[in-house]
Amino acid sequence: MAVSLGGVRLRPGPDLRVVGAAMVLGLVVAALAAQAGGPRMAALLLVGLLLGISLYHASFGFTYAWRRFLVEGEGRGLRAQMVMLAVAVLLFFPALDAGELFGRPVGGFVAPLGVSLAVGAFLFGLGMQLGGGCASGTLFTVGGGSTRMIVTLAFFVLGSVIATAHMPFWLDLPALPPVSLLRAFGLGPALALNLALFAFVILATLVIERRRGILPAKPRGRWDFIRGPWPILAGALALALLNYATLALAGRPWGITWGFALWGAKLFDAIGIPVREWPYWVARTGALEAPLWQDVTSVMNLGIILGALLAAGLAGAFRPVWRLSPRALLSAAIGGLLLGYGARLAFGCNIGAFFSGIASGSLHGWVWMVFAFAGNWLGTRLRPLFGMSRG
Repeated sequence: MAVSLGGVRLRPGPDLRVVGAAMVLGLVVAALAAQAGGPRMAALLLVGLLLGISLYHASFGFTYAWRRFLVEGEGRGLRAQMVMLAVAVLLFFPALDAGELFGRPVGGFVAPLGVSLAVGAFLFGLGMQLGGGCASGTLFTVGGGSTRMIVTLAFFVLGSVIATAHMPFWLDLPALPPVSLLRAFGLGPALALNLALFAFVILATLVIERRRGILPAKPRGRWDFIRGPWPILAGALALALLNYATLALAGRPWGITWGFALWGAKLFDAIGIPVREWPYWVARTGALEAPLWQDVTSVMNLGIILGALLAAGLAGAFRPVWRLSPRALLSAAIGGLLLGYGARLAFGCNIGAFFSGIASGSLHGWVWMVFAFAGNWLGTRLRPLFGMSRG
C-alpha cells in the first residue's frame, strides 16, 4: 500500500517474499523444462517470463483497450496494438518468406476462413468482456494476484477441452481454404498492405477521438524498467520482439490456448473421461502422453504467470483479494467457458489468431479481429447484468 510523506505519495517497496517465490519457482520450472526439452525449452521459459513482466508492467491488455474504444471512443490501446503488429510483420514477413530464421525452419499460423472461425472469434470476444480478460490478460493477471481471474482461467481450460469434443462438427461446416497474404501477393505487397491497414486503424481512432473531444493522454515522466509501470508503447515493442524470439526458438509464433486445451485433456484423461477416443485427440495422442515440460505453449504459459508474479512483487503490488461476489464468480465462469470454447473454434485467441495470425500474414487474423470486435460490443452491453461497468 502506498504511503504519504509530506503530502507526497510514496510507492511501496518490492515485496521480497513474492520476488523470492517467483524466482525459486522459475528456477524449478526452468530445470524441469531443460531436462525435458533441453536448453531451447529453458530459453522459451525465459521468453515467457519476459512476456509476463512486459504484459504486467505495461498493463498491456486487449480487453480493456477494446472496451474503452467501443464505449468511450478512446483508442490509445488499439493504436498500441497496431504498432505492435507493425513491428511484428516487419520482423516476421522476411523470415517467413525465406522459410527459415538463423538457419532454423520457421512457419506461421495460417488457418481456414469459415463458420468455425467466425463463431469462435465472436464467442471469444463476448467472453473477453464477461470473463474480464483475454488469453494473455488472463495469464498475467493471475500471476499478478487476481483471484477472480483464477476462476476465469479454470473455466477457460474447461471450455477449451469441451470444444475439442465438438471440433469434428465445427470443421465440417463451410469454410474457405487458408489464405496467406505472403503467398498470395509476395513479401513487398503483403507488407505494404498490412502496414496500410495498421495506419488506417490508427488514423480512424484519432479521427473518432477528435470528434468525441477526447484529449490526447499526457505522456508519463520517468518510468522504472524494473518496477514499472511502463508506457504502453514500450509494452507493444517488447511483445513484438518477444514473439519474434519465440519464432526463432520454437520455429513458430507465440500461442497460448493450445496449452489450456492440453491441460484440460490431461485432467479429463486422469479422472477417466475418454478424451483419447475423441477424434481431436486421436490425432494428438503424443501430446497427451508427453510431459507438459515438453510442450512449448505450456512452458511459456507458466513463464508468463511467473513473470507477472515477479513483476507484481517488484512493484509491491501483489495483494490478492479472496472475497468475490456471486455475480463476479458467475461472470468469470461464463466468460471463461466462452473464451476457451471460442478459442478452439477460431484456431486461437487474441495472441494465436489475432497477433500471431496477422504477424504470419494470414487473412484469418483480420477476420478474427472483426468478429471478436462484434463479440466485445455485445459483451460490453451485457456487463451491467453481472454488476460490472460498461466502461
